[in-house]
Amino acid sequence: MGWLRWDWMTSGNQSKRGRRTAKVAPPPVRAKGQRRQASPRIVATAAAGVVLLVLAAILGFTFSRGGSSPTNVPQRGTLANALPGAADVDKLLKGIPQHGNVLGRPAAPTTLVEYVDLQCPFCQEFETQAMPALIKLYVRTGKTKVELRPVAFIGADSQLGRSAAIAAGRQNKMFNFAELLYVNQGVENSGWLKDSLITAAAASIPGLDVPQLLAARNSTATDSRAAAFDRLSTRDAVRATPTILVGKTGGSLKPVTLASPSDAQSVAAALNRALR
Repeated sequence: MGWLRWDWMTSGNQSKRGRRTAKVAPPPVRAKGQRRQASPRIVATAAAGVVLLVLAAILGFTFSRGGSSPTNVPQRGTLANALPGAADVDKLLKGIPQHGNVLGRPAAPTTLVEYVDLQCPFCQEFETQAMPALIKLYVRTGKTKVELRPVAFIGADSQLGRSAAIAAGRQNKMFNFAELLYVNQGVENSGWLKDSLITAAAASIPGLDVPQLLAARNSTATDSRAAAFDRLSTRDAVRATPTILVGKTGGSLKPVTLASPSDAQSVAAALNRALR
C-alpha cells in the first residue's frame, strides 16, 4: 500500500519532526491518525523571535523595532538563499498550470478538492507526503486538477496564512506558497506565521512579486475570497482538516476517508474510480 508515498522533502520532514519534539505541544486531537478538528479558539502568542532572527540573517531582511514588519523587501522571489524545501516545491510544481486556487489542466476529467488549514499538522503530513505523488501521477499527466480551499479553523496564524496564500493565488502561485509553508510549518498557535516568514516564503518562490503579495493580503478581494471558501466549507459540511473530495469534473464530488494523514492510496483509488 506504500507505492504512492513519496518522501520528497527529507530535510523538511526531519525539521518538522524536530519541531514536534518542542515543549510547546499542539492542541490535543481525538485519536491517533485523525484529522485536525475545527476549533473556534483564536490564540496568538509570540514564541518565534529566534526564528525571525535566523530568517533575517539568512535573507538579509532588516526588521522594525516591533519585529513583525520587514523592510528592504525583495522585489522578486528567487531560489537564492531560499527557505528549506523551496527548490523541491519549485521542481514539484514547475510547468503545471495554475490559475488562482486551481492546479492542473483546466479540462482534466477529474477534480480533487482539498480543504486545509495552513497550520494543521495533519494537513502538513498530507501535503508533504501524499500530495507530491498524486501530483506526479495524476495532475502532471493531465488526469486531475486540484482545487485548494484554505480554511482557518485553528487560530490567528491560520488566518494570516490563508490571506497570504490567497494573495499568492492572484499571481497563480497559491500552491507554491502553501507547500512552502507546510515544509516550514511551526507549532500551532505559537505565533510562528509572522510577516517575516510570509515575506521569506514569498521571496523563495521564483518570479513572484513579493511587495504585490504583501499588499494584496489585506485587500477587499482577498477578504471576499476567504469568505467564499468559508461558505463552500459550510456547504460541504467540513468539520476537520484535511477534507478531501474527489469526482468527475463538473459532477458530484465525494469525500475520501483517509486511513492516515499520509494516505495517498485511498485518494488514488477514488481518482481511478472517477476516471473510469
